[in-house]
Amino acid sequence: MYYSKILLVALLLFSGFLSVSAQDDDIIKVDSSIVRLNIGVVDPRGRPITNLDQANFTIYEDGVKQSIARFEPTVAPFSVVMILDMSGSTKSFRENIRLSAIRFLDALAPDDRVAVVEFYKKVNLLNDFTNNRKTIAHSISVANGAGETQLYKAMNLALNKLAKEGNRRKAIVVLTDGVDTEVRNTDRDLLGKLDDAQVLTALKPETNETLNKILNQSDVHGITIYPLALPTGDPAKLADPTPRQIAMFQAARSRLKVLADRTGGTLNTINRLEEMSRLYAEVAADLRTLYTIEYQSSNNKRDGKWREIKIEVNNPELISRTRQGYFAK
Repeated sequence: MYYSKILLVALLLFSGFLSVSAQDDDIIKVDSSIVRLNIGVVDPRGRPITNLDQANFTIYEDGVKQSIARFEPTVAPFSVVMILDMSGSTKSFRENIRLSAIRFLDALAPDDRVAVVEFYKKVNLLNDFTNNRKTIAHSISVANGAGETQLYKAMNLALNKLAKEGNRRKAIVVLTDGVDTEVRNTDRDLLGKLDDAQVLTALKPETNETLNKILNQSDVHGITIYPLALPTGDPAKLADPTPRQIAMFQAARSRLKVLADRTGGTLNTINRLEEMSRLYAEVAADLRTLYTIEYQSSNNKRDGKWREIKIEVNNPELISRTRQGYFAK
């Protein structure tokens, strides 16, 4: 009886520990008034400019000049989550994915840390953040799966992992056709209530609640997202599609564009599988040209309203790119 009581207490304590750990995993506290921007700068011919310093930049929020609190040059290391679509739609070209993802690693800097996440009907963290290229390459080589597509659950896992990376610069590179099973089912239910003449304009991709939760979380932590859009999600490549199929695939592709635009990344469209390696390498190269700036917003109201961000570089011939703004929540 005595040992049974001890065992019961131990189990209760262990259960409580798991509960607290799970809560700690879910709750990431940050100062929401700190705004982090990853910024790319090119000359009129599109060539990256990587030798600027803090004095070259001016930040405006809703037209009001902001004081820069922190500046990191292009050589500062990144923490990157590679997300790989292992759903049924990618089963026929897994080797292309593996070889292309490895090329992405080759183009990173030695101090960049990478975590690998795969998704299909499940979402799995294959390795946590590391700069050990052998570990990362092994994760890419064993990635596998089939069935449904849990894209946004994978994105949520990646964001939660990046939130714990402190002041490191942060990015997500996600290879996907963009069609998330749960979001597609929601789109299908909505379209099922309409006639054919209405379906092509009925979906408003940017208003999707799941997408906006991802965007709001990326805003808080200054995470840049680079979608690599697989040809299997291209509505133009569907065989004899119905109007509803076209509408759902167009909405899925549009959401990838919103992810890139809102976070300061780029949507890289893969038209042929042979392009995948080159595009992965281009994304890695783009990461190496980004500056990072933090400022504390002079507007301390958390009113949920959109705040527009504008970057000026003191050379008017140079062109800058960053996220468009954020909702002050």
